[in-house]
Amino acid sequence: MDSQKYIKYSKTEEEKFEAVCKRCGECCGALDDPCENLVKNKTNGQWFCKDYKDRHKQQKTIAGNFFTCVSIREHIRNDTLRPNCAYRK
Repeated sequence: MDSQKYIKYSKTEEEKFEAVCKRCGECCGALDDPCENLVKNKTNGQWFCKDYKDRHKQQKTIAGNFFTCVSIREHIRNDTLRPNCAYRK
């Protein structure tokens, strides 16, 4: 597969993977101590990250706790998803 086809394939696969997310915010602490970058859309109730492209670095929660954001793929690998996460299905 040439590089252009691979890039297109990778982007398509990433979009499919991201489409599974229901934007519940649970993996970002919406139910307890959320990340400062987690914002709730008032229209549809879904959550989104203000710093999504650069999220995999040290972050801070509303309560002031520091943590390093990890990808959903790492949660899947480590089986640390919340019970209602769409990726569990």
